[in-house]
Amino acid sequence: MSHTHRVRSRKPAVVAASLTCAVVGALLVSSSADAAAPVVELPPANAAFDYQIGQAYTPAADVRVVSRDHTASPAAGLYNICYVNAFQAQPGAEDEWGDLLLRDAAGDVVYDPDWDEAFLDIRTDTKRRQVAAKVNSWVDNCADKGFDAVEPDNLDSFTRTDLISEANAKAFVKLLADHAHAKGLAIGQKNTPQLSTERSATGLDFAVAEECGEWKECGDYTEGFGDNVIVIEYKQKYFDETCAKWGSRLSVVLRDVLVTAPGGNGYVRKAC
Repeated sequence: MSHTHRVRSRKPAVVAASLTCAVVGALLVSSSADAAAPVVELPPANAAFDYQIGQAYTPAADVRVVSRDHTASPAAGLYNICYVNAFQAQPGAEDEWGDLLLRDAAGDVVYDPDWDEAFLDIRTDTKRRQVAAKVNSWVDNCADKGFDAVEPDNLDSFTRTDLISEANAKAFVKLLADHAHAKGLAIGQKNTPQLSTERSATGLDFAVAEECGEWKECGDYTEGFGDNVIVIEYKQKYFDETCAKWGSRLSVVLRDVLVTAPGGNGYVRKAC
C-alpha cells in the first residue's frame, strides 16, 4: 500500500458533576473489569524509533517504538503505533468514500496538490461524523490487533486547501481522539506544529513530527508535548543537527523518503 508523509514543500460545573458521577459509578462497579476506563499509555520518550508505514519488517535490536500501517500487525514486545490516512483518501481509493470526498463549487473532487490524494470533506458536523465512522473502524482494528497508539495522518490538510479550515480539522481529530481513548489507544499529532499547544481542543497525546529539525520546528512541538515527540528526518544533514540539539530528549530517526524495508533500494534507518 502506498502512503504519504510530509516531506514538505513550504507553502466547568457540568464537568465537575459528571466527574463526581463517574467516581461514584466506578466505586459501585469496581469489581467489574468491564467498567474500568481503558488505560492509555504514551510511547516512551527518547526511545529508539522505526517508521515502517511502507512495509513491516523485523525491527533492529535497538528499536523500542515502531509505527506501522493499520493493515499490518504490531511488532511483538515493542510499543506499536498504528498509521491511518485520516484526512485524505489513498490514491485510487476515491470510490470507497462516495459523497464524503471534498468537492469545489463546480462539483469537482479537490486533490492535495502535493500528493495526488483527494481531500475528505470534514466541513460540517454531519460529514465529520460520517468520515470519522470509517476512520474509527480502522482504529478499532488497530486496538483489536494490539496496537498501543494511533497516528492519523494529514491533520495539516487545511494548510493545502482553502476549503477546509483549521477549526474543521480540530473538530474532526477530536472525534478520532475521543474514540481512540475509549479504545485504550493513545493518539499522536502528525506534523502541524501550530496546533501543539491546543491539546484541549484536539485531544492529542504526543507528536510525530516529520522534518522538524530541518524546519526548526521541534521546539514548537515540545512546547505542547514536552519530550513526547517522535522526530523523523529524511536528510543526513538535518538528522545530524537534530540529534545534536534534541537527541538527548526526543526520539529521532533518519529514514529514506520512501520508508522502504531493509534490502530495498535506498533503505536508510539510523537513530541518535
